[in-house]
Amino acid sequence: MKLFRKDIDPRCAYCEWGRQINERDVACVKKGVVPVEHHCRAFRYDPLKRVPPRPAALNTGTLKDEDFSL
Repeated sequence: MKLFRKDIDPRCAYCEWGRQINERDVACVKKGVVPVEHHCRAFRYDPLKRVPPRPAALNTGTLKDEDFSL
């Protein structure tokens, strides 16, 4: 089972070298203060810093009893 995608787009927001200061800036050990969308050659993915998108909400208003029968 795969836990982490390999094709993520690099961002300083979830780099091993960066620490998030606020919503827009990251303090990078290599480059200093940079925007969260920035990335450089020293990017190292840290999966614990990445927040996955929220799952879609289930709309139960449109479901009927027939949807749950075989």
